[in-house]
Amino acid sequence: MEILLKNADLILCMDDAGREVSQADVLIRDGAIADVGQGLETTGDTINATGCLITPGLVNTHHHLYQTLTRAVPGGQDALLFGWLQTLYPIWLRFGPDEMRVSAMVGLAELALSGCTLSSDHLYLYPNGARLEDTIHAAAEVGLRFHPTRGAMSIGESDGGLPPDSLVEREADILSDCIRVIDAFHDASEGSMCRVGVAPCSPFSVSRELMRDAALLARDKGVMLHTHLAENGEDVAYSLEKFGCRPGQYAEDLGWVGEDVWHAHCVMLDGAEIDLFARTRTGVAHCPCSNCRLGSGIAPVRAMRDAGVPVGLGVDGSASNDAGNLVAEARQAMLLQRVARGADQMSAREALWIATRGGAQVLGRDDCGQIAPGKRADIAVWDMTGIEAAGSWDPAALLLAGPTTVRNLFVEGRQVVRDGQLTTLDLPRVIEAQNRLATRLMT
Repeated sequence: MEILLKNADLILCMDDAGREVSQADVLIRDGAIADVGQGLETTGDTINATGCLITPGLVNTHHHLYQTLTRAVPGGQDALLFGWLQTLYPIWLRFGPDEMRVSAMVGLAELALSGCTLSSDHLYLYPNGARLEDTIHAAAEVGLRFHPTRGAMSIGESDGGLPPDSLVEREADILSDCIRVIDAFHDASEGSMCRVGVAPCSPFSVSRELMRDAALLARDKGVMLHTHLAENGEDVAYSLEKFGCRPGQYAEDLGWVGEDVWHAHCVMLDGAEIDLFARTRTGVAHCPCSNCRLGSGIAPVRAMRDAGVPVGLGVDGSASNDAGNLVAEARQAMLLQRVARGADQMSAREALWIATRGGAQVLGRDDCGQIAPGKRADIAVWDMTGIEAAGSWDPAALLLAGPTTVRNLFVEGRQVVRDGQLTTLDLPRVIEAQNRLATRLMT
């Protein structure tokens, strides 16, 4: 099957050559990109892209989709990280399979409308029979490429942890279920729609033994590792008090560095930790809006990028953002580096590269994140004729002047968004279900 995207004003390829092609076409064939250039033809469908910017689909490297049900909870609106968690844990304790599935559908739909074609997710609590596949099935319905991670918490309040004891699991059960979901759902092949990772929630919610055992298990299974690290000052203080070292050293000691590892936030990495991550090619999921929302600080993204650390973007949970718009996240990433270090420290093009190619690299997806022959047809089409871009001299500067929702979105060559509307879901029905569940949780 072929689809031709015809006569785009500009195509930002994000390929190795950094090509920007004007007045050009993209030919999609059987889920992959067949050709990029001018004057292409097809015997299949043609979509007029005049007036549009075409980019690779955006990649979200950190999310907690279940939190879409707990946006703007009053008790957590103005709290720091640890207090925010303690406010929300009792609410999350009441979740079950329906809450996990519906919240994931809403969160992924929001991402799709913002140009995202590949999203990871970090699900680390499983109350009332919830399982990782609740989110996996939701992603299949929405039609996004998905990288769920089997998270976990094992240290409850009675053992000095933050979560209620009823939200933690036995470590043997955690490892057993990691094996179950990897065997059932992980697909390592090129073009895979679902890859599974192993993801203990954080160094302060699981034991040293589980961190080490999770790394051993993941490498035995050939899957990636993910956790939160160095998110704020409290996080670093905890590491120094409990482990006698900084978070980066703790991660290195337990095998949590390497190309198969990515850490969320990393706001408080110091120079030595940045060098460690660069040397080992350990990835970082930068979550600028959440870091602002919780007052965690500004991650040293410029220093990371200059050192060679792989960096992608994450919207983080919708209870700490409280949104899931990935192109808006890319703009925020650009602005924060400018306010911290100067207006010349991050361009709109670089921030968009981080949101596409950078995220794909962090998730180990060489087949995604760029528009080049042979790569997967994950493509965002942005209409630059609307009011947001009116007067713009440079369509590539989407993050300075441009829309925050896509006109068309293709995942594996399938049109998930058409003319700004999801093609895969009855979105009003899903939103109604979400609001019904949220109302029940409030009572």
